Amino acid sequence: MPFQFKKMEIPEVLLIEPMAFKDNRGFLMETYKHSDFAAHGISVPLVQSNFAWSVKGVLRGLHYQKQPKAQGKLVMVIKGEIFDVAVDVRKGSPSYGKWAAAELSSENRRMLYVPPGFAHGFCVVSEEAHVVYQVSGSEYAPEAERGIAWNDPDIRVKWPTASPVLSSKDSQLLPLKKADNNFVYDRGAA
Repeated sequence: MPFQFKKMEIPEVLLIEPMAFKDNRGFLMETYKHSDFAAHGISVPLVQSNFAWSVKGVLRGLHYQKQPKAQGKLVMVIKGEIFDVAVDVRKGSPSYGKWAAAELSSENRRMLYVPPGFAHGFCVVSEEAHVVYQVSGSEYAPEAERGIAWNDPDIRVKWPTASPVLSSKDSQLLPLKKADNNFVYDRGAA
């Protein structure tokens, strides 16, 4: 199998390590294979692919799309390094308001799967980062786009910087307890 799947502190969030096949020319690796991902609970089709270029200290997030336009995200870095975060925003979940994080880089080639019902964000720790993420569920829908404050005092993500570079939209996001969020934990799905 060309992937290793590891459950994070929040078991629905998966750290994925693809196998790279190296030789004197470089390497080749699969970044997605439906059968392998489906065998580990990621069976929804990927419907959109995004590319973000950011400089050191930029923090993007924490974002999600409300139901019925919810998205899962498969995140990887093709240049540089990021601190990637998923926050459980499913009301009633045993891990509601908790976060899981991983360092993703072009060197370690790790990917993070952030399922629907989680807010996602990342902070660039290298001089620049090229981030690609594939989206499952729904395509981007501006009317469903929401987010929570990167520095929510109840969540307390341990970001690698205390003064990140934010977009004007991200700097105005509310804490989770005031956010517009319609996710509810489904005990049967866990």
